[in-house]
Amino acid sequence: MRVIDVIVDILKREGVEFLSCYPTTPLIDAAAEADLRPIVCRQERVGVGIADGFSRVTNGKRPGVFAMQFGPGAENAFSGIATAFSDSVPILLLPTGAPRERVGMAPYFSSLQGYAPVTKSVQQLNLAKRAPEFMRRAFSRLRMGKPSPVMLEIPADIAVEEVEGYEYEPVKTTVSYGNAREIDEAVRCLLEARCPVIHAGQGVHYAGAWAELLEFAELTQIPVMTTMLGKSAFPEDHPLSLGVVYRMKTGPAAHFLNQSDVILGIGCSFSRHHQSAQIPAGKVMIHVTNSEADINNGYYTDYPIIGDARLILGQLLAAARDRLANKKQRDGSRVIAEIKGVRDEWLAKWMPKLTSDEKPINPYRVLWELTRTIDPRQAIVTHDSGSPRDQIVPFYPALSPHCYLGWGKSHALGTGLGLIIGAKLAAPDRVAINFMGDAAFGMVGLDFETAVRNNIPIITIVLNNSTMAVELTHMVASHERYRARDIGGNYAEMGRAMGGHAERVENPADIAPAIQRARQVTEEEGRPVLLEFITSEETAVSML
Repeated sequence: MRVIDVIVDILKREGVEFLSCYPTTPLIDAAAEADLRPIVCRQERVGVGIADGFSRVTNGKRPGVFAMQFGPGAENAFSGIATAFSDSVPILLLPTGAPRERVGMAPYFSSLQGYAPVTKSVQQLNLAKRAPEFMRRAFSRLRMGKPSPVMLEIPADIAVEEVEGYEYEPVKTTVSYGNAREIDEAVRCLLEARCPVIHAGQGVHYAGAWAELLEFAELTQIPVMTTMLGKSAFPEDHPLSLGVVYRMKTGPAAHFLNQSDVILGIGCSFSRHHQSAQIPAGKVMIHVTNSEADINNGYYTDYPIIGDARLILGQLLAAARDRLANKKQRDGSRVIAEIKGVRDEWLAKWMPKLTSDEKPINPYRVLWELTRTIDPRQAIVTHDSGSPRDQIVPFYPALSPHCYLGWGKSHALGTGLGLIIGAKLAAPDRVAINFMGDAAFGMVGLDFETAVRNNIPIITIVLNNSTMAVELTHMVASHERYRARDIGGNYAEMGRAMGGHAERVENPADIAPAIQRARQVTEEEGRPVLLEFITSEETAVSML
């Protein structure tokens, strides 16, 4: 067997379902010959995004894999991998490398050097016979500890060398409980707190700890807010839900973040980042994470607990039951009423935008109609960076795990298209929808054709306001003199030209019917759909 055949065989043994890729790499044909479906994209960063979205929806248990050629392929993939690294997404990256005789020669790009800052591990296969060893190491690092991209570079000459027989067993993984004494101390602190709050992150998804989080919140009557990446880890229609908190916040999340005295972070990093919650001073911090690097990183940690989110939530539940035994059940009616009052007041401020009849269409109206047309429990929705993210994340009701994919600690414009293609592959029964602005479409719009060509029926919603709205206050002089912010195009025509179903919508009354038709086309015809909504230059993203 050739090295590439060994690698493909190992991918299949480890449960890999497809190979996201962009030519040229000999892995593509090797995968096809072994009935591992190659999905060839239009550019590397979208291919990385496809693997990324798949890994997120499968909680990393069925990892996405991306393969690219050495040199320009590895160079072009960087922004996608940097985004996955910033969001702690486990994907396996298999670039070919320059032949060994050229290693170290200018101007060949070195994945070993270039990707070291944005991967958990990056190695180069140095001998053909060591391929199983290197793949075993890669999958072990991919599946244990804090999630992150893992890269194995395969030099082009080694890739086609022969291997005479090999042995390989899929890797076994392990997770850990927390220290029992630390668990009990944390629960005591929570139950004695005046206004405790749970801050749930993406680690709840990776641990599959949704039921445990819900049970713990209900037992203790502690309200829950989520990070942007953790959104959908707790049902946002639950009376104890505060919604999401990052640079933008829901009204309840902002209110309780300020009022709280104790914050339990579960499956989050508590990083200080412009897209993360800014925790006010004076809070007692309980931090549950699977990485020691997160502890005391952004904030002082009063109660550090290291381990798996699901296992530790089980321990927290047991400790809370012990402390609440023979005591009156905690009365959460006051806090639930407070949440409802704050939420009702906050939403009342936003309803004129959410239900606006103005033309051009207010983008909030598009979101409002979507939530009323398609049950969020039946969908997976993601955004792009900039205005679509900030306008959608606080308001889209995440009611079940992974019905929403939040991302954005890195701002690679156009990321959402690859993510939703991967998400649809991971959950084919869900209605898969990505929101993007016209600027994001300019970055990656041609990869809508990737969905068409590969029969992946997604719905892409383009909010077309013909400008770079986020930059309204940043490009004043250049726009006045040279119209620098103006961008344009008829994206529905482009969608049709690429073989998809496409519509251009200008009237608010036509939003819901267009969304209904889009769902019908994806489900009955299996075709991707592009909906272009002509929207206003809406800039409001915070109204607390």
